[in-house]
Amino acid sequence: MPVTHVREWFNANKERYLAEVRDPLLAFVAAIGPKLARISPYIVADARPSGSLLRIYRDTRFTRDKTPYKTNAALRFGLASGRSVEAPGYYLHLEPRHVFMGAGMWHPSTEALRAIREAIVKNPRGWRRAKRAGLAHGEATLKRPPRGFDADHPLIDDLKRLSFTAGARFSERLACSPAFPARFVAACRREAPLMRFLARAVGVRF
Repeated sequence: MPVTHVREWFNANKERYLAEVRDPLLAFVAAIGPKLARISPYIVADARPSGSLLRIYRDTRFTRDKTPYKTNAALRFGLASGRSVEAPGYYLHLEPRHVFMGAGMWHPSTEALRAIREAIVKNPRGWRRAKRAGLAHGEATLKRPPRGFDADHPLIDDLKRLSFTAGARFSERLACSPAFPARFVAACRREAPLMRFLARAVGVRF
């Protein structure tokens, strides 16, 4: 469908989007905010339209695909750092046949990546506890050991990672049920050790 037709369709259905997607998700954020605060008082759950809810508009500046809108809805709950630094966060992705929660840091900057690797080397026992619930498979990794790190280090596979994430998948049926907020928060709580380790590594509070 031509981009102009997509925009026309969305404009004709915008009120439906607001009523059936945006507003229920903002209510979800407001409902779980106090529960996430029990995991960490630094988790930001912002129920304003420009807060935890990610924009439906795609960034088309550097891609050939000029489709203006995303086909999924998403929420992000980051950590309040009080300064402009990268920090781990929780993520919720909602799409037909594809609902999942993510936790951690996806493709951090070179500086943050090095800080995390140095934290792993400095505190291997803490890292093993942090990732006990398991890390995401299929993430991009280096083919060779990162510069300055021992190729024979027992955690070299983790040191080669370019992302440090974990998560959980949910069915569409569960995501639409009254039980979902509690299940989502429980999944976030399981990944709190990973979040705490990464937060300390990059110098923010958890």
